[in-house]
Amino acid sequence: MPSRAMLTEMVRSNQSDNTYILEALRATPLLRDLADPVLLRLAAISKILNAPEDVEICRQGDPAGELIIVLSGQLAGFSTAPNGTVAVVEVVRAGETLGLATLLARLPRLLGVRTVTPSSLISIEAEGLLTMVEQEPSLVAALLRAEANEFHALVRQVCDLKLRTTAQRLGCYLLSLSAEKQANATALRLPFDKRLLAARLGCRQENLSRAFAALRGFGVETHGARVILHDIASLTAYSEPDESIA
Repeated sequence: MPSRAMLTEMVRSNQSDNTYILEALRATPLLRDLADPVLLRLAAISKILNAPEDVEICRQGDPAGELIIVLSGQLAGFSTAPNGTVAVVEVVRAGETLGLATLLARLPRLLGVRTVTPSSLISIEAEGLLTMVEQEPSLVAALLRAEANEFHALVRQVCDLKLRTTAQRLGCYLLSLSAEKQANATALRLPFDKRLLAARLGCRQENLSRAFAALRGFGVETHGARVILHDIASLTAYSEPDESIA
């Protein structure tokens, strides 16, 4: 398996590198409202990393030595049980973080992280960030918002597992991928393979296949990674997604 050693750091002159990092920080939803002096301090302790698909970013139990923010691509946060069973807890997309709470509390990472697709990341050195937390109230507010978003996503996932069937969870997920919020039909592509999708939904691959079959009656047609939603209204009524998805 590819490891963290395969990550490549952006190589630029000092001035252009700092400028590139500053612009990347400024474009991140988490940090875009921070004043320039705060962003400049963050840029001094940050670097840009590029990683191909299926590269280990960090391991479960590692010290949280950096805050990772996804610029582009997707990461999977996963937990490994003592018997070797692996469950994907979250898929992290552009603009999002994973494991911020463990970093702020100086705890070992609860999840391992791998790239799902080729990804570009901002890495912010943990000790420097924690020093800034003690000095910059605006940064504290931004990190608290990010931590609230992580917690909200986790609670929604737990509610999904307890309140919805696998087919309903799959229906909610497909609706969340749909860019057509007003139309009653659309086509989309799954952002990663069905093995990872099954893990993300908390089911086995055979159960995922059954869920896709169950959704045919609600207008869901599949051709490999391409999915066509023929009746969004019917799928929505069956899946009962949260209002933020609907």
